[in-house]
Amino acid sequence: MRQPTPPNFFLVGTGKAGTTSLHRYLSQHPQIYMSPVKEPCYFAPEIRPANLTPELQRHIRLQSRALPENIRDGQPFQPFGWLAGDWDEYLRLFQEVRDETVIGESSAAYLWSETAAASIHQRIPGARIAMILRDPAERAFSQYLHQVAVGLTRAGFREHIAQCARGGHSQLGPLYPFLEIGLYYRQVQRFLDSFPREQIRIYWYEEDWRQPARLLADLFGFLGVDATFQPDTAARNLQRRAPRWTNAHYFLKKLRVWYPLRALVPPAFGPRLRALAFRPGKSLTMDPADRQFLVDYYRDDIRKLSSLVDRDLSSWLR
Repeated sequence: MRQPTPPNFFLVGTGKAGTTSLHRYLSQHPQIYMSPVKEPCYFAPEIRPANLTPELQRHIRLQSRALPENIRDGQPFQPFGWLAGDWDEYLRLFQEVRDETVIGESSAAYLWSETAAASIHQRIPGARIAMILRDPAERAFSQYLHQVAVGLTRAGFREHIAQCARGGHSQLGPLYPFLEIGLYYRQVQRFLDSFPREQIRIYWYEEDWRQPARLLADLFGFLGVDATFQPDTAARNLQRRAPRWTNAHYFLKKLRVWYPLRALVPPAFGPRLRALAFRPGKSLTMDPADRQFLVDYYRDDIRKLSSLVDRDLSSWLR
């Protein structure tokens, strides 16, 4: 059995900026192999079971149940997937690589991690890096809606961000690094310090996702593969939504009865059930006062980032 080929491309974040959809689109390209599991987080040692809150540990355990379906090598799996930080376990993600020239993985935690950029460079100095940056206030609101949807919080948005801003959190979970993820200046700086600029591509959520085909063609060109290939982009993953009855949804998730109940529903009734249980994304908007709170929180960092990458980011300050 040949030794798995380690990755040479990393989609490093940010979270809630379309990285799941982009990962799926990249995986369709015949010259690109993307890890069958997103978010392995190997190069971010902060993301380890011992550092997670009990709520997040439970969430990761549930997600890890799908591993045997994605990695069919007959070998046992750790309860937390690849979060134990073992190199040989990590390489299992790439054992099906054949003739692909780009081998990649996506872990949004790499951008936030204080050590991931240097760690990736130390082991794979020639790696190419792509990141998508999103208005940090809107990114925070999207992450909040996701946390509500998966049962990680039931607080109102203003209460949630106020709790996050008070700080003092020692474990990774719903409250930390919720706001810190949007402090992009030092995050981007770490990658610029570790890699030559020509090995890094920065995209902008509000602009580049308006034309997915152009974004993908540019990224394919950056990776040195056929830029004319057109993946199926009809489906977008992890679209914004929120439960209509937050408290009931939270406790159904916490008591672990949501998924058994959902399994009892015939597939044909799935869309109706989702429409009944969740509010659609277009109806979910941030209160202007909450946005102002976040704009004030991120203002100085946005200005530093604007200078670092020489880009007008004034729209993020409105």
